Amino acid sequence: MRVVIAILVVMLFFTSCKKDKYTSAPQIKYKSLTTNFFDNSVGAVSPAVVFSITDAEGDLGDTAYIHLKNLLTGQIDSLPFPDISGASIKKNLKADITASVGRLGGCFTSNPPGRVDTMYYEIYVTDFAKNKSNTIVTGDPVFQQCQ
Repeated sequence: MRVVIAILVVMLFFTSCKKDKYTSAPQIKYKSLTTNFFDNSVGAVSPAVVFSITDAEGDLGDTAYIHLKNLLTGQIDSLPFPDISGASIKKNLKADITASVGRLGGCFTSNPPGRVDTMYYEIYVTDFAKNKSNTIVTGDPVFQQCQ
C-alpha cells in the first residue's frame, strides 16, 4: 500500500510541475542559421538567425524589438519585430522568426588579413508591454574571413 501511495505522490508531483508553454514574457528558442559564413562584400547575403517564439498575449507588434549582440566584438543592435498584423492568432502566439545579423559582422581591425573569426550571437526579444524574453545564444558559429 505504501508503494502505491508513493507512486501516486511522484506522479502527482511530475504532472503538477508541467511548465506552461505560453507566458506573458515571450519565450524564444534557437533553431538555426541561414548560413554560417559572413561575407561583407557588396551584394552578399548575410547570415540570419532563425528562432521560435511563443507569447501568451501575442503582443509582438510595431513596438516589439529583437535585440542582438555579437559576442566576439560586443556590437549591439535592435531590430523592429517583423510585421505580424496579418496573422489571425492574437493569443498564444507561436511562430518562427528570422533576424538578419548583417550589421553585426566584422573582424577586429587588429586581426591580420586571412584570419577567420568565429562569431556567436546573443538574442532576446521585448514585446509591447516591455516584457523581456529569455536570452539565447546561437548554437552554431558564424565564420568571417578578415580582409
